[in-house]
Amino acid sequence: MLRALRGHIVDNEERPVADAAVDKGWATLLRRNGDEVVARWSEAAAQSLEGRMTRAELERDVREMYDALVAGVGEGDRHTLADASFAELRALLADVSHTRARQGFSSTETAVGVFALKEAMLGVLEEHGDLAAYRSFADFSRLIDELGLYMLEVYAQAREAVIGEQADALLELSTPVVKLWDGIISLPLVGTLDSARTQVVMEKLLQALVDTGSEHAIIDITGVPAVDTQVAQHLLKTVQAARLLGAECIISGIRPQIAQTVVALGIEFGDISTKASLSEALLAALRKQGTDVVRRTGRRDR
Repeated sequence: MLRALRGHIVDNEERPVADAAVDKGWATLLRRNGDEVVARWSEAAAQSLEGRMTRAELERDVREMYDALVAGVGEGDRHTLADASFAELRALLADVSHTRARQGFSSTETAVGVFALKEAMLGVLEEHGDLAAYRSFADFSRLIDELGLYMLEVYAQAREAVIGEQADALLELSTPVVKLWDGIISLPLVGTLDSARTQVVMEKLLQALVDTGSEHAIIDITGVPAVDTQVAQHLLKTVQAARLLGAECIISGIRPQIAQTVVALGIEFGDISTKASLSEALLAALRKQGTDVVRRTGRRDR
């Protein structure tokens, strides 16, 4: 989780009085009023994150961000997030953004934790500031805006990564290979068949053929909503790859609507066997391997 940065906060008693050059800026107020800033910051953030985090978790995050911010602040009040001194702060903000993205926080909820520092500092200025401190608040505000935008950028990248991982997981679940009979496997497809998914389908089918030693594979497209030229090409490539391993494929699930589309597009399946249903494809595969299927008539003996 987050790393606590310690030993960077200067207390009122420890700060030299002679440092008059920055005594009236936001950096000095930030350093000298740590507990008050953290309390105000936590309170402001809690108004937007109520119910999303416990107060203890929120205060911990705020304290760590405060410590990292103070650790990166040098002399004067003009700073940017790109400063080398803010390396620890950038790492901390990235950690918080990744964590909240995976926890399901929205981008607004992620960034509001940083923007709440503005309200906290305005409260401190009202209590302890003067005209010079108020003038420096513009520089402080620009820095906080940079922090919030940085968190939004990292959050967006983290959410994209999470979505990608979920898509990969769904892709694996949507392409199961089922053993129907000795020497016969089936690959039922559901949903759109694009290039990325075709690669997964081909790999899983070929691996299953090797693992099971099957000579027949049924590719069932009953759950594929439409077959166009691209989908047909994907299916043909999969069948050709299976043939290189010595296995024959049957494509099942050819509904009337799909048959009409295939004919209208002029798609040729060549010598590839096609069937209207999975049961017909299984029967055809059984006959190809020399297994007869006999339908019993009459009542069974009890």
